[in-house]
Amino acid sequence: MYRERLRGGEFGYWFKTFAPDGKPPGPGDIWKSPGHAQSLESIAETKAESFYKGELADKIDAFSRRYGGFLRKPDLERYKPEWVEPISINYRGYDVWEIPPNGHGIVALMALNILKGFEFTEKETAVTYHRQVEAMKLAFADGHKYVADPRYMSVTVEELLSEEYAEERRKLIGKEALEPAAGKPAKGGTVYLAAADGEGNMVSYIQSNYMGFGSGLVVPGTGISLHNRGSNFSLEPGHGNCIGPGKRPYHTIIPGFLSKGGKPVGPFGVMGGFMQPQGHVQVIMNVIDFHLNPQEALDAPRWQWTEGRTVHIEHQFPGSIAQKLAGMGHDLRLQVDSTSFGRGQIIWRLDNGVLVGGTEPRTDGAIAAW
Repeated sequence: MYRERLRGGEFGYWFKTFAPDGKPPGPGDIWKSPGHAQSLESIAETKAESFYKGELADKIDAFSRRYGGFLRKPDLERYKPEWVEPISINYRGYDVWEIPPNGHGIVALMALNILKGFEFTEKETAVTYHRQVEAMKLAFADGHKYVADPRYMSVTVEELLSEEYAEERRKLIGKEALEPAAGKPAKGGTVYLAAADGEGNMVSYIQSNYMGFGSGLVVPGTGISLHNRGSNFSLEPGHGNCIGPGKRPYHTIIPGFLSKGGKPVGPFGVMGGFMQPQGHVQVIMNVIDFHLNPQEALDAPRWQWTEGRTVHIEHQFPGSIAQKLAGMGHDLRLQVDSTSFGRGQIIWRLDNGVLVGGTEPRTDGAIAAW
């Protein structure tokens, strides 16, 4: 996918690092990246000082200046990680937890907040899918309008997750497909990891350079591939997510967690850009509403709203239900390739303390026990 765009100029370093012979390494090929090794050694030996204040920071700064970028060494020096409090809603007795804005985990929570006002007795019905899709559209409409660096949001998380607001949005769902006021979601490239041990420790972890290899820019001699997460900034003046100094953009990566009665059930995640909150909603409902085990919850056919009334469905999606949804005004698009429907992992702790895992059937992934 990068072949034409990354051949020369500042993008040529990507090929030199990841496809030195003009093509990605295949099975049996030996690939090595001395720049990566040197960068990792430098980070380890300086306790990361090199990356934020030293030699690696200088190289990143010089590369950015050379090709008209805005990233500078002082930006790296000023960076500080933040410890944030997760946000949650109670969904049918379970607490569903997400990272707060500037991430869009709140989109999943808003959709679930709307959906909990309905009763679902069967999974495979047109009404079930219709309500799910409509709730997701409304949540995304709010997400695109309001989610930003929390210092610049015009409304609070509490207001967006209030029962009163959920009820107001729920009333908009009728028998036909809505045309929400929201942007067109883009695709992403993400890795998710869930981990748990016998002592009760659990981790829900996610990382992404975005859109595959991020920006396609690799700092020469370092192996460091720069992300392009800033692409989710808005260019609309006055919008809370409008690009600006020191601001954090609308962010799509959202590790999830489930608990009940103050006790952890376990971590879960569904990778895939703007599919992520949609995957969270579908997986959580599969488990709580339809009583599927973790693997069944991941195996179940998925849908993905993209824009307007357009909804992509997997090839194993029930045909009879698809016909009924089309009759309700949904513009359904059958997708043969299932990789765009997210890639999930789950670990649940049962009442007897046994850990149960589920892994994504649509792409590479595995359950490892030790």
